[in-house]
Amino acid sequence: MMKKFNSSDEVLDFAIRAEQDAIDFYSKLYQTAVNTNMKAAYREFILEEKSHKDRLKKLKINGDLSGIETSKITDLKVSDYIPIKTPHENMDYQESLIVVMQREKAAYRLYSDLAEIVNNESLKNLFLMLAAEEAKHKLKFEIEYDDHVNLEN
Repeated sequence: MMKKFNSSDEVLDFAIRAEQDAIDFYSKLYQTAVNTNMKAAYREFILEEKSHKDRLKKLKINGDLSGIETSKITDLKVSDYIPIKTPHENMDYQESLIVVMQREKAAYRLYSDLAEIVNNESLKNLFLMLAAEEAKHKLKFEIEYDDHVNLEN
């Protein structure tokens, strides 16, 4: 069930907190990752999530929505059929990919759902753009999973 919001500021605060949670999540995975490809991907996503957070904060402060675009992203739906994994310190490569795919799927759903509940067209476009970026993240890890994990099994 989606949280009830009373203002655009509440929606933005919620989204900003979600981005900070993602930054914290990827930072922790980055610190414990052994695989160099995963470590590089985590670093990239930390920077992207910080960019998302900065966009949301900028919007909250001055309403600047310049450069927002939405696009459709291919969804392989790999993570839809994988059991839910809980992150832990000793995750192997496959487990890390599964956790990240599930997290990106959740972020996509969050921004898609937020886009559905706002009346402001600019805010809706921002959430759709963020959902598209989260879908790109998920796709990247689905391809990695398909290329490296599925080939090994």
